[in-house]
Formats: sequence, structure tokens, C-alpha cells
Amino acid sequence: MIKIDQLKLDISAKDNQIKNAIVKKLRIDASAIKSYKILKRSIDARKKPDLYFVYSVVVDLDNSLEAKILKKFTKDNNVNTYKPKTYILPSLNKSKGRPVVVGAGPAGLFAAYVFALNNMSPIVFERGKKVDDRTEDILKFWETGVLNTASNVQFGEGGAGTFSDGKLNTLVNDKLGRNQFVLETFVKFGAPSNILYDNKPHIGTDILKQVIANMRNQIINLGGEFHFDSQVENFIIENGSIKGVISKDVSYYSDAVVLAIGHSARDTFETLYKMGFDMEAKDFAVGFRIEHPQSMISEVMYGSQFDKLEPAPYKLAHNLENGRGVYSFCMCPGGFVVNSSSEENRLVVNGMSYSKRDSKNANSAIVVSVGAKEFDKSNPLSGIEFQRFIESKAFSITDGKIPQQLFGDFKENKLSMSYGDFSSETKGKTAFGLLSEIFSQEINQSIIDAMGHFGTKIKGFDRYDAILSGVESRTSSPVRINRDEQFQSNIRGLYPCGEGAGFAGGITSAAMDGLKVAEAVIANQNIKE
Repeated sequence: MIKIDQLKLDISAKDNQIKNAIVKKLRIDASAIKSYKILKRSIDARKKPDLYFVYSVVVDLDNSLEAKILKKFTKDNNVNTYKPKTYILPSLNKSKGRPVVVGAGPAGLFAAYVFALNNMSPIVFERGKKVDDRTEDILKFWETGVLNTASNVQFGEGGAGTFSDGKLNTLVNDKLGRNQFVLETFVKFGAPSNILYDNKPHIGTDILKQVIANMRNQIINLGGEFHFDSQVENFIIENGSIKGVISKDVSYYSDAVVLAIGHSARDTFETLYKMGFDMEAKDFAVGFRIEHPQSMISEVMYGSQFDKLEPAPYKLAHNLENGRGVYSFCMCPGGFVVNSSSEENRLVVNGMSYSKRDSKNANSAIVVSVGAKEFDKSNPLSGIEFQRFIESKAFSITDGKIPQQLFGDFKENKLSMSYGDFSSETKGKTAFGLLSEIFSQEINQSIIDAMGHFGTKIKGFDRYDAILSGVESRTSSPVRINRDEQFQSNIRGLYPCGEGAGFAGGITSAAMDGLKVAEAVIANQNIKE
């Protein structure tokens, strides 16, 4: 098969014009094409208002014709032999007992899925509820402010990413096809097929919830077992090795435990530290959510034809002279700012989009790197305490409502009295407050300075009435649970995994890490045989 890159078509082109473009590029008859498949699609807006889709496609031709074409295009870097990346599912020689998976986020689910495909009958413990029951708790919280600390945006089936934008792009270098396997698995369980080729794929919270439930049901059909509302509270350790877990309802013995607890399982981090697990504090980033009219962002990014495309995303970053990095994070086109708290009297926000991305606003986190200046990194739990400190401040500013401030008022350190030319799109009650009271002056000034730079990249980004919401503090785990080349911690048989353990950032990279860890568990069991 042949791969063609940089196949450019106007955004109004129909699907059948892709085949015509292939015919024109390769200078062949249409009848010679057995089939073709889109590998990647991105948007080229460099000459706006003229907009193009740029495709990478793979074309299946007769072998003899393929050879002739490849010879003809030897000097064209955009026509090459296609070498697919096919994920090879690990294979277990002989079962050594049922593995335990702690956490049903993407890392835990994909580890459990691989185990289930190998007839290992994994047992999954999840502190939160099934995704449908979890949704009810979250909606109640947004409406009433009554928080369920075990079932919220952070905790429950699917993990924190279920109630975000469902973004599936990742920067992880993938030589073994894990990324493709993750995307294909999502499609298998109900995600739209365009995530297989869109440059910035997303599912959306509404669809992702059903995908997660379908995946869980398949794991159960293959012999897996789920315990919801069942937090693992302790670990059974003998002679430096894991022997099982203890939840509030049941104890289960196993010498293979995948720890996929997510970045907000602070009580579990504390338990692990007390038990002697090798952990360290790590840098992360904190800041605010910022909202703009989505039409403004889309027009700047795409020009006058912006309404012919899905709402535009953006990605911004700037390094300041003070050594801080400031960047946009978890950008949600056509999204909502959501109250994502998981502890009483502490407040944190995140961004969320549904599959249609049809909110009036764009939002993203604008965050500043933090580390040794803010907390004692010799203490593995110090980053958690810093998070709690700023989340408590955010809660106190407006008595538990999402504190908001117009960017112009933030710069001038004065209380906002009303919105400007557009209003906020939020899930959860809001109130105006002085966000400058949450962070140090250096962090506040870093945000202000970076916003000025971002305004030169996206006109209007630093507009006076851009809406800030606080506080964004769960960008990544503040802890790393160290693991060796066999993916095990210093407590043998315990496999730290995913975002909570400090080895991933986002749905796809967490799912891929779940695959890596499942592979390691199976490889280690095969060695023991």
C-alpha cells in the first residue's frame, strides 16, 4: 500500500473528491484504486479566509502498479510505502491469579481490558460510582452545591477526563501502535470514527460516558469484576511485596496490583507514603480558567469562513524572564467552565465540552509552572498541600461558588461588578471575587505578562472582559510514584500507572500507560512460569 501526505482539499470538498485527488496526485485511473483510507486530517488556515483540509491517506493498489508508482515518485517525500503500526496484544502463557486494578479511569480501564482479553478475569476497585450514577451526583452538585466527596468530577468510573472535553490528542511518541489501539477501542465501544484520523480528536462528555460504560460491560463479559463505591483503603504487604488490597467492603489477595488512582486521590497518596512507597513531589502548574466568545476565537483562527468548521481550538505558551512557563491547558472549544471540587471547603475548576461543542464560549486554563518556590520538594506530599492551600482560598473568596473576575479588573486588582460584552458559560454557581488573593504576586504578574503576549498571537485574547474563574490546580499529579524498568514500585508486584502516578497527562496517554503496565504484568508473569 502507498501513503500520500499533504493531500490538500478545500474545506467544502465532498468525500468523493478525496479519491479524485488521489487519482490526480498519482496520475492513475480511478479503477486502479482498490480502496483508500484516511489516516490523518488537519486544517490549514495559513491563507485565510481560504481554508483547506490536509489529508494523509493510504491507498491500496495492485502490487505491480504500486512498484511503478513508488519508482516514479522517488523524489517526492509525500508518496511512500505505507508501514502500518499494528499493536500486538500481549499474550499470557499461563494464568498466575487474577490481577487487581485500583481505579477505573482510562489507565485502569485499558489495563483491565488487556487482562480481560487474556482471560485473566481482572478485579477492578473504584472509589466512585458507575458513570450514570456519578452523573446524577455531579448534576446535583452543580445545582445545589452539595458535594459527594466519593462521586464527583474527579472520582468515579471513567476518571476526571470523562467530564472534560474528551480530547484524545497526545504528544507521546508511539512506535508500537498503542495510540491507534486506544482510538480503535474507543470507536469499537461507541465513539465516532473520525477520531481515528482527526488531528485533534475529541469525543465529548456526553458520548464518552456511554463509551466507558460499554467498555466496562465488555470487560465483565470477558470475566472481569468491578467493585464500585469501594475505595481501596490499605494494601497487604509481605516481605517487600504486594499481596493484596483492602477496601471498605472486601479484601482481595493478589500479587499483581495496578495502581491507577488518578491525580486527585490525595488520601491514597498519604497512605502509600506512610507505608514506605518510593514517591517524590513533582512540578505542575496552576492558574485560572479563561473564557472568550467562541466566535471571536474561531474568526481569529480561521477567518471569515469560520462558521463552516467546528469551533476552533488554540494552543498558547510563553516563557517569561522570571523562569516561569505560562501556557494554555485543556482548551475546550464551545465548552463550559465546571466546578470540579472533590474535597469539602475547597474549590477547583476544569473545562468541559459536549460532543457538539455548541456553547457560546471557548475556555481553557491559563496556568503557570510551580515547584520549589511554592513547596518543599523534599516532602513528596508538599505539592498536595500547596494545592489544598490555594483551593481553600478559592472556596473562601466567594463562599463555595466559583470565583470570577474580568481580566482587566484582575490586572487592576478590583472587584468585577458585572460581565462585559458576553457572559460566562458555567456548570455550578458563580460569584465575583478578587482572584488576585489566591496566588503570590509573582504568579499573578506572570499570568498578566503572558496574557499580553498571548494577545499578540490571538487578537482580543487579553481583552478587558475576558472572564477568569478560579482555581485551576489539577493540571497534573503533584506526585510521582516511582517505578523501575519492569514498571514496578519498590514494593514488588505493585505497578504505579497513569496520570495519578505521574506517568501520563490526559485520556490517551493515560490509556496508553495502562497498556504498557498490562504488558509488563503479563511479561513478568510469563517470566515466573
